[in-house]
Amino acid sequence: MSDEVNPIKDYLFDYIEKSNSIINLIVEKKFDIIINEIVENCYDKIILMDKKEEAVGILATGILHYLLTNALLNSQRKVDYQGMELDIVIPDTRTLEKDAKMALLILIPKSSDKKTIDEKISQLRKVQPTKENIWVVLSEDVPLNCKSFVLSKENNSFSKIIFEIAQFLNVGGSNKFKILRI
Repeated sequence: MSDEVNPIKDYLFDYIEKSNSIINLIVEKKFDIIINEIVENCYDKIILMDKKEEAVGILATGILHYLLTNALLNSQRKVDYQGMELDIVIPDTRTLEKDAKMALLILIPKSSDKKTIDEKISQLRKVQPTKENIWVVLSEDVPLNCKSFVLSKENNSFSKIIFEIAQFLNVGGSNKFKILRI
């Protein structure tokens, strides 16, 4: 997916722009409540716009991009790195190259097929040997050998992802990232 016109991203950002509460929640660092509000109000509409996995992937990418920017957490999105596309890299590919233990890769597969996801994780392990630093965002719960978050209306573990990212960065000792005090 490129940064061209996308009805799901347009719908998401239009919702965020018109929301009276999201700006205040950002100031209060209530990212889980923001995610829950967006999922509650946008999920049903966006899954009608594309295949469920595609739609959820685009929604997850849009939410993460927006919230990481507003949480002042460094990240790179849709990066070509050593011949593969990385969905989200935190903080950046330079850190991944210098010290992989200090970098987090977030995979947002446009599939819920376990074999397809496992293959993508295997590819990512070539550039991120620290298994715990590969996280996956899914449209439904799929048992994987890595940390995963589900973005759905019922079982929405995705709402905790920003706090977990901030915790990862704080524990990693990157003082410049201690913006979210957890």
